[in-house]
Amino acid sequence: MGFFKKIFSKEKKEKLDTGLQKTKEGVWGKIARAVAGKSKVDDDVLDNLEEAFITSDVGVDTTLKIIDRIQDRVARDKYVGADELNDLLCEEITDMLARPENGEDLDDFEVKKTGEPYVIMVVGVNGVGKTTTIGKLAAQYKKAGNKVVLGAADTFRAAAIEQLDIWGERVGVPVIKQKMGSDPAAVAFDTLSSAKAQGADVVIIDTAGRLHNKIGLMNELTKIKNVMKRVVPDAPQEILLVLDGSTGQNAFEQARQFVAATEVNALAVTKLDGTAKGGVVIGISDQFKIPVKYIGIGEGIDDLQIFRADEFVRSLFQTK
Repeated sequence: MGFFKKIFSKEKKEKLDTGLQKTKEGVWGKIARAVAGKSKVDDDVLDNLEEAFITSDVGVDTTLKIIDRIQDRVARDKYVGADELNDLLCEEITDMLARPENGEDLDDFEVKKTGEPYVIMVVGVNGVGKTTTIGKLAAQYKKAGNKVVLGAADTFRAAAIEQLDIWGERVGVPVIKQKMGSDPAAVAFDTLSSAKAQGADVVIIDTAGRLHNKIGLMNELTKIKNVMKRVVPDAPQEILLVLDGSTGQNAFEQARQFVAATEVNALAVTKLDGTAKGGVVIGISDQFKIPVKYIGIGEGIDDLQIFRADEFVRSLFQTK
């Protein structure tokens, strides 16, 4: 077995299948209706397929792109049976999804030891599961053998600091914090300074989940980034935007706001297990050309999975 097969275990696949069940039932049912009574993929099937994707929160622009790709394949292959449609969709959608910048499959939360910590700045509005995602990331990075430090730079809500503290205790990693109302950039500076002194491998910084206005948000996040660079010149190597998959099209708007405010280079889409709107992962990845790095498919710590496009799409369309 190759490296990819080894790390994507049977247990992870089963969790993925279970976590996407509501979306799968919705998408599968709509596709089944699109091809009902048809022996081949014709214009009627494509029209019904377009409606199925739009109503599954894939988004209009991405849906039209998918339909164009399927039309091209049908024209090229001359005859495409309705029973071949799922495999065709898997191939075309997987090819569309943005990949990590290095083009390699991500390993299981390992980081290269460079002498400087790998810094992740986490952004996103309140309520999307941002702090929970940070806690789960910390747990999995630690499980992979890394020394992890958390920074509570969301100083505008006492509850945010307390919640991160609880996760720190649960996971067994230190949390650097100040009192509510403190300068978030100062917390980030202290966190990186402490992490360097401790020889930490990974630092995860929580930030305020406010969308008060683009300029204010941009200034705040830019200040945090600039201050961190004084301690670790390459920081943050990752700016992770957390989105709630259950909000459907609202997640698109949140993505637009944060992409405009800062240099987001990775996405985490949470709460996919409780929604039929998992198609939003496809639309967001396609429209923003930012790789989805993690997906949340359950409450457990291990239910935050590294996103692999082919496994996700295969699971969504129930193909082997």
